[in-house]
Amino acid sequence: MKDSKVHRVKTIAEFHKMKGLPPPQHPLVSLFDYGKFNCSDTVNHKHFVFEFYHISIKRSIGANYKYGQGNYDFGNGVMFFIAPNQVFGIEPIAELATPKSGWVLMVHPDFLWNTSLATKIREFEFFDYAVNEALHLSEKEEKMLHEIVGNIEQEYTGNIDNFTQNIIVSHLETLLNYSERFYQRQFITNKSRNHKVLERVEQLLNDYFADENREGLPTVNYLASRLNLSSTYLSSLLKSLTGLNAQQHIHEKLIEKAKEKLTATDLSVSEIAFQLGFEHSQSFSKLFKAKTNMSPLEFRVGFN
Repeated sequence: MKDSKVHRVKTIAEFHKMKGLPPPQHPLVSLFDYGKFNCSDTVNHKHFVFEFYHISIKRSIGANYKYGQGNYDFGNGVMFFIAPNQVFGIEPIAELATPKSGWVLMVHPDFLWNTSLATKIREFEFFDYAVNEALHLSEKEEKMLHEIVGNIEQEYTGNIDNFTQNIIVSHLETLLNYSERFYQRQFITNKSRNHKVLERVEQLLNDYFADENREGLPTVNYLASRLNLSSTYLSSLLKSLTGLNAQQHIHEKLIEKAKEKLTATDLSVSEIAFQLGFEHSQSFSKLFKAKTNMSPLEFRVGFN
């Protein structure tokens, strides 16, 4: 029988105890070499919520993480980000032939109080990414991050003083900034796959407007769910390819369909707005003018 309970882990010390690790050297921060500890899960729970940030690079862990829209496979190693209060599941698999390796960094939000990173950290989109957007690092990239983590380890294992928090936070921000750079690089190196996503977006929007039984306007969440992606990742991906985020793509398609109806039918502006999914024709007219510098009627007159 599968265990559907969600086990909430409130503190880093609780996580260490659950995993059979020594107590953390700091109550709000933990960093350990994943390959040196026997972290096999002895609890019965299969779904977890952490109340702290979890950043890691792991290989050969003998399990898949179910997070977002699918699975993380740690066979070849990926970088993994979990923000506080996000649910993820663990599904054991056969032990892999290669030894496990990597590192795990955990930071409680309280550690970031009164620092610039306290609010900025949630702006890093990869904390919201769905599973198939895992960060795959090159050897050079992983080495760079390992060096930054080494700096954090030096502070973490040293004597705690008044400078410890600011120095660790500074290194953590550097780690996240490099991770953001590598995610952007991944958009570029995966261009062939990403262009297929762009084609799917276009097809989804065309199908949506062709469906006479649709209700309302298409949303970014609608597109993202159909593509098995998170909305933030989809917007970032599209912007890297076209310069337009997902919402702007929806608007462009709306204007395209509106122009077709304004030039090829005798429908009133209100009727066109309703057919496109707008509740109020004023909202349609406002968007149309913002995008074309003309009202719908001005466009129709000008075209004829």
